Amino acid sequence: MSFTVAIDGPAAAGKGTISRAVAARFGFAHLDTGLLYRAVGAKGGDPVAVARGLSAADLERDDLRSAEAGQAASRVAAVPEVRKALVAFQQAFARRDGGAVLDGRDIGTVICPEAEVKIYVTATDAVRAHRRWLELREAGETVSEAEVLAQLQERDERDRARTSAPLKPAADAVVLDTSSLGIDEAVARAIDLVSARR
Repeated sequence: MSFTVAIDGPAAAGKGTISRAVAARFGFAHLDTGLLYRAVGAKGGDPVAVARGLSAADLERDDLRSAEAGQAASRVAAVPEVRKALVAFQQAFARRDGGAVLDGRDIGTVICPEAEVKIYVTATDAVRAHRRWLELREAGETVSEAEVLAQLQERDERDRARTSAPLKPAADAVVLDTSSLGIDEAVARAIDLVSARR
């Protein structure tokens, strides 16, 4: 039996951490859909051709979490033909037996509008920038927190302004603001939302 949890939101709001925890708690499969776009952007070349030929191995590159890959993902995600090429993959994953959690930017609005649970995870720009800066610093990247904030805001604007699947909460999504929540509390709230619908 399929059961889909759609978790959307901007970068560094906590959706990946929450999604992995929800998937683990319920034994659901998990897909970070942002990796699809990061992989397309990181490969270079014609993004539409790359999206159509994307393989599981492409999702295992060790540079997909870099700031550069994130910016590349946002650029290729604005190309309608790229999004179209990746929709079928995501939809098939979402309706697999045993349940699935997908996190991204348009899961509840475009990929899985019929998802049983929709959560939109957000946080203030300053909080998100600080979180991402800590991640990048831990990964050995040297970038200032101000630069990270500027990059996040640029990416948010591009993601919200694109004509194809803009970043926004689904009308029936529950908004979860993690600005002042610890990881455990944010995860617990998401788990409660899923439990209430099962």
